[in-house]
Amino acid sequence: MDNPVQAAIFRAMTLDHDILIVGGALNGPALALAASRAGFSVGVIDTVRLETYKDPAFDGRAYALALASQRLLKGIGIWNSIAAHACPMLEIKVTDGVAGQGPAPWMMHFDHAEIEEGPMGFMVEDRHLRPAFVNALENDPNITVYAPETVVSQTTDPRGASVTLASGKTLTASLIVGCDGRKSGTATRAGIKRTGWSYGQTAIVCAVAHEKPNGGIAHQFFMPHGPLAILPLNGNRSSIVWSETDSRAKECMAMDDDAFLEALKPAFGSFLGDLELEGKRFSYPLNLTLANSFIADRVALVGDAAHGMHPIAGQGLNAGLRDIAALADVLKEAHQTGQDIGAPQVLARYQQWRRFDTATLALATDTFNKLFSNDNPVLRSVRDFGMGMVNAVPGLRRNFVREAAGLTGDLPSLMRD
Repeated sequence: MDNPVQAAIFRAMTLDHDILIVGGALNGPALALAASRAGFSVGVIDTVRLETYKDPAFDGRAYALALASQRLLKGIGIWNSIAAHACPMLEIKVTDGVAGQGPAPWMMHFDHAEIEEGPMGFMVEDRHLRPAFVNALENDPNITVYAPETVVSQTTDPRGASVTLASGKTLTASLIVGCDGRKSGTATRAGIKRTGWSYGQTAIVCAVAHEKPNGGIAHQFFMPHGPLAILPLNGNRSSIVWSETDSRAKECMAMDDDAFLEALKPAFGSFLGDLELEGKRFSYPLNLTLANSFIADRVALVGDAAHGMHPIAGQGLNAGLRDIAALADVLKEAHQTGQDIGAPQVLARYQQWRRFDTATLALATDTFNKLFSNDNPVLRSVRDFGMGMVNAVPGLRRNFVREAAGLTGDLPSLMRD
């Protein structure tokens, strides 16, 4: 149809939803709720039943949410239901060294008191965050969840997009959004290729209980084989993200709990007292993967479907939530001005907003990992001197704090105060 008004009427009369979201883990529900609040009809397709995400058992997983991401969760109606379980991150301490030998004398220390907005972020456990999303989806009349379902094909044309599910059902919309991870089927079906490489590292994720309080302090300890992040949880507990070589991580995952803790202690240290494992251990191979385009005909990618990066700065989920806030702004503006939300010029605005920033962040984490994940004495001297210089300059420290809080750059409306 050449007439845009006729095309709009056709879409309104025949499409099942305005937006179809493929993937229902974290980014998918967040986008669905943001889109619903902008007045869109949304379908969420996931391979897992929603009830599965309501399991209250603690499995050890937790997420570092920057302050800007907390604002988004507040804006889409999630934060109030998880606030009591969130642990504020008040300080970040970054050190360099070798397991068993302690950290080098130089370090970076960032304090939330250096900015006016509040804590740099919050740690939220998976067992609280996912059920909150599920409850919100179930109670939103603008959102329909199709689960368990798998997309087997997708097509687009000037009038809209459609997906066919494994059950045989066909759904139509103006736009398909891939929230389906680093091996995004949505991206593959749209012909979007990826660029990236493996780090030869695996992240071990778990939680530990300890004798002494964590003080709301997040620690990042760089070691030759990879960094260890110790992130504060409520009570005398911390979340662990331990990056090791693939072979060493495989050995650690095969250990029983006691042996694993003995392997962890040289890197963790004794500053929080005796340790006890809480919940399960998970492992994830680490790689860099960037979609060569964040958009295609009536398709947009967000989160890991668009960019997967090293967890060295804990920015993976935060970058995805920033994608969501930006896409929500772009689609809302397009809708308010009578544009087709799946039109190329609309999606191009989203890509222009997010692709450079996420590529820059991914390459920055890649560079940091390569700079710190080695035992080269020359590089160690350079990086330790650099950390000392940053720590000695208040303006640089403040910039790092604001960056960690997600308050820099062109903030979407859901992430503004």
